[in-house]
Amino acid sequence: MSLVKAIHHITVCVGGAQEDIDFQTQIFGQRLIKQTVLFDGRYAHYHLYYANANAEPGSVYTTFPYQRVKGKQGSGQIQSTAYTVPKGSLKFWAEHLNRHNVKNGGIQERFGQKFVRFNHPSGIQLEVLEDDADRRKSWTTKDVTNDVATRGFHGPVLSVREIPETERFFVDALGFRKTGQEGPYHRFEIGEGGAARTVTLLHEPERPAGSWIFGAGTAHHLALEVESDEKLAEQKGIYDELGYTDASEIKDRMYFHSVYCRCPGGILVECAATVPAGFAVDEPADQLGTSLLLPPWFESRRAEIQAMLEPIEIPESNFPSGAKKAPASTPATAAASAAEQASGGMQPSRRTSALFIGGDTPKK
Repeated sequence: MSLVKAIHHITVCVGGAQEDIDFQTQIFGQRLIKQTVLFDGRYAHYHLYYANANAEPGSVYTTFPYQRVKGKQGSGQIQSTAYTVPKGSLKFWAEHLNRHNVKNGGIQERFGQKFVRFNHPSGIQLEVLEDDADRRKSWTTKDVTNDVATRGFHGPVLSVREIPETERFFVDALGFRKTGQEGPYHRFEIGEGGAARTVTLLHEPERPAGSWIFGAGTAHHLALEVESDEKLAEQKGIYDELGYTDASEIKDRMYFHSVYCRCPGGILVECAATVPAGFAVDEPADQLGTSLLLPPWFESRRAEIQAMLEPIEIPESNFPSGAKKAPASTPATAAASAAEQASGGMQPSRRTSALFIGGDTPKK
């Protein structure tokens, strides 16, 4: 039986932070649920989280605005991320995207499901795919209403030069099963399958490899949901047993704990166990995304970090009616307590201080 339950989140590197916020919240109709920073590296970058109305794993799309370095798109990467929308809504999406001058491929079809693929301003690719079976609660805006809004992920399309070894990884190490092939597309599903439980491999044998760095315009990783830290440790054991030794230790990401493994096709795959309070560990659920929040171990450098970040404005329409702005500082005791509960006494590794040497300015 698989330890993986579904997709947890997908993370990409975009360009400017304000450009990303405006596109995601005003055009794509996503809810900004978290403003924080990248926990790794020497430069201060935002880490922004977007999701559906209930901020559910399986709808969470996170972005690193990363103007310092431009990434190279290619194989061994997430090519696009598909979101579910109600059947019959693609005409709206094609017209809506065209009205906002968003490059898109019009209505297409894959495995009997119609979709529209389009570009984020950074060049990252997204899709809206018809799926009437998905009943998750959508976030809505004045332009993107409930009858057309996204519910969450259907799943990513992963570009690989060869199929067999990546297939072996998803089947043997993660517990997916192959459920279809259509031309160069190979579909894999976990559990009940369908929305948030589907991964599609795209066979592109001639496509050069993409970059694996943090770099604007490229996807960074796919994260899969597991139940607990204990299951996370079991998953790491499976990697070791099968010989997938390019797996990290368990890392503390504040809202979840994670193990990363580079799969044979090149895609970075994370397994993530959400902490008990989830995204509400450091701000109330009705105030998600209202303030810049830092992990407790970065708080002493808040002023310095903020000075390195691009100033941003969050549209008022992004927040639930009546929501108040959360306090800027992170309640360290509550966050530490939640992390302790989630880990069962185990201490996942983490960077313990904010030693940034600069901000997100383009590299010359």
